[in-house]
Amino acid sequence: MLSNIQAKLLIVDDLPENLLALEALIKREDRTVYKALSADEALSLLLQHEFAMAILDVQMPGMNGFELAELMRGTEKTKNIPIIFVSAAGRELNYAFKGYESGAVDFLHKPLDIHAVKSKVNVFVDLYRQSKAMKQQVEALEQSRREQEALLQRLQSTQLELEQAVRMRDDFMSIVAHEVRTPLNGLILETQLRKMHLARENAAAFTLDKMHAMVDRDERQIKSLIRLIEDMLDVSRIRTGKLSIRPSRFDLSALVRGLLQNFAPQIDAAESSVSWMPMNR
Repeated sequence: MLSNIQAKLLIVDDLPENLLALEALIKREDRTVYKALSADEALSLLLQHEFAMAILDVQMPGMNGFELAELMRGTEKTKNIPIIFVSAAGRELNYAFKGYESGAVDFLHKPLDIHAVKSKVNVFVDLYRQSKAMKQQVEALEQSRREQEALLQRLQSTQLELEQAVRMRDDFMSIVAHEVRTPLNGLILETQLRKMHLARENAAAFTLDKMHAMVDRDERQIKSLIRLIEDMLDVSRIRTGKLSIRPSRFDLSALVRGLLQNFAPQIDAAESSVSWMPMNR
């Protein structure tokens, strides 16, 4: 609510009794009145506070009200503060015209009209509060805009990460599909060879030694499929942070030898040969 915005008012007069009288007219719970007995004292207060308006006496020793107003209009911090001049001088001195030239928004003659003073102060305080409220709303909107931009950037970053994760998943599945085909192709080829031998009633292909070799090859292909399935499960464990790595030694020569044995039927069918030489330890 606008009434929650505290308004600071500045009154400047070289006579303490005038300051007290004017303060009594304009002071309320939602306003703070600052009093200055000189232009120099007023300038010090203007640098320390943000005022909703200022009421300046024209005739003061030293720097008068007009000169103070000109200084206020030339300073960034105070140039927009509404100024009301008050003067006990006669209207024939044409102070009002000079006051408006100095940037005043109004000019009052002493003795002051109580209702006029209260009414004018209320207007400028309300304008100040409306301006402050609008500024706060603009700042809130700007803050909301910055937060939305930051959220959008995070969403875009998350989208990129998700897209990258999807690409990695697709690449992984493509690799897995390719790797799965290798042992499956071996099993399929073994099955086709056996069917061919059975169709030809070639009993020589099913001697005990050859049957042992067939079973060994089948076992190796099945183990390869099991390892691939375990690798896929490892990927799932990595994503959930549950993968535990246990390093162990293995025989590289045995791995290569097993691969050659797995592909032996394909090598024979292609009428090719593959040789390998284990490394000396």
